[in-house]
Amino acid sequence: MNKPISLLVCALGGEGGGVLTGWLVEVARHCGHPAQATSIPGVAQRTGATTYFIEVWPQSQAVIGAAKPVFSLSPVPGALDAVIASELLEAARCACNGLPSPERTLFIASDARALTNTERSYPGDGRLDSAALLDIVQSVSRQLHVLDMPAIAREHGTAVSAVMLGAIAGSGLFPFPRAAYEAAVQDSGRSAQASLAGFAAAYAIVAGGERAQREAGARPEPAAPAGATDEMTGHPQDGAPAAVPSMPLPAAISSMPEPVAAIAALGYARTGEYQDRAYGRLYLQRLQRVLDVERATDPEGEHGYEASREVARWLALWMCYDDIARVADLKSRRSRADRVRREARAGPDELLRMHDYFKPGIPEIAALLPGWLAQRVNEWGRKRAAERGEPWALPLKLASHTVSGTLLLRLMASLRLLRRFGSRHAHEQALIDEWLDTLNDSLSADWQLGCEVAACGRLIKGYGSTNERAKDNLLHLLRHVARAALLPLGERAQAVRKGREAALADDAGKALDRVLADTGAAPRQLREQPIRWLPASVRREVK
Repeated sequence: MNKPISLLVCALGGEGGGVLTGWLVEVARHCGHPAQATSIPGVAQRTGATTYFIEVWPQSQAVIGAAKPVFSLSPVPGALDAVIASELLEAARCACNGLPSPERTLFIASDARALTNTERSYPGDGRLDSAALLDIVQSVSRQLHVLDMPAIAREHGTAVSAVMLGAIAGSGLFPFPRAAYEAAVQDSGRSAQASLAGFAAAYAIVAGGERAQREAGARPEPAAPAGATDEMTGHPQDGAPAAVPSMPLPAAISSMPEPVAAIAALGYARTGEYQDRAYGRLYLQRLQRVLDVERATDPEGEHGYEASREVARWLALWMCYDDIARVADLKSRRSRADRVRREARAGPDELLRMHDYFKPGIPEIAALLPGWLAQRVNEWGRKRAAERGEPWALPLKLASHTVSGTLLLRLMASLRLLRRFGSRHAHEQALIDEWLDTLNDSLSADWQLGCEVAACGRLIKGYGSTNERAKDNLLHLLRHVARAALLPLGERAQAVRKGREAALADDAGKALDRVLADTGAAPRQLREQPIRWLPASVRREVK
């Protein structure tokens, strides 16, 4: 009773950590307890932790009389009574900084994840292991309460701050009645009812013991991050074709084995919606050729048609590559406008303005032109970039909440009618055919090698320079590893697998270069890069 009760709040930008701190201080003072709060705002969601430090004297001012408690301006490592974190990585970051202690600290953590920029930019699955992060938090906790705070907030249409307040109240950390917390929320404005609902849900979970304490040794499976299917690309992060509007399925799918047909139906719907039904039939024809070869190699289906399932998955994604028409189509859909309205928590009678930004360059425009014309346009673009030091681009800002903005987006989406005649389409189809030809040849020679080549379709992802590097890596593995006659078939399969894993582990390609050197394969060709000299008054480029 002679020390303040200390609480550290770890939040992300925009989650209302400041509002939460204000509520707690208001509740303390309303109940007559001295309190103090300090904050260290982060630069952004992932470039700095947003933390708030609150101390409350356990006795009321009426009890201590004229005495004035002395509070700290910052948390003392090992002297925290409680920590609450709205995101699992932020909880682990706090634990690694040595602030909580297993003898003293009550930890309230959310098991939800907001991926870092590094995790998002990783060529493969770059997500940190959620179970390992939770183990770190468990190791520094006297008692641990775990709940999904963002999910509760979404369910009740409120902010995470209200859920965090409910969890704090339910833990009994401060000597305040529940009514005092609810009174502070009630005075917060027109969103008070939603905030009270989120508050009550979190309070019940923590106070009632539902998922409140994590049993020792329990290791939950890492959950897929929220929004695993990206509407901008239509590609889910696990690689499976996303759900699209239903289309009548041709008879060719019903003749496929069930494990393949399930993915083929999604792939056919995706490719047909992307271009037209003829494009969907081309997808099925390509898949059928692979399936025929695998059936000849493995007539009994002992391997569960693994190679065909991999092709069904990655072929659909590759054939639906992103271009101007695709992006404009996705941006102008009603489902996207509804999603933005939900995320902005805009009511049905509230106005919402939405602006979309485009910056197409020479490659994006040339992609829709015939090959001979695209080559000339690209040459002009390279020459101009060499002379002026930067590539040409056309920045656009469209007010997609207006009729004119929506019409412009739909006009850009209609460019898909020109897609078949464009240079990008011809280039992508040629690369797809080379991948499938190598796959069929490899599958005929050795099932394991063919299966590894089929899984290489996972390398194709991203857009712009990232997509170009991915295709270069795939072609190198096909031409110099999968078709390397000097390597035995068994060694080739292992080399392809190691090369694929290395390419997914390192965006710069250093890991892939080491694998190629170890297997004796030809090294990747270095790309020419301009050397820019920037003296005080002269800019020159030397290639």
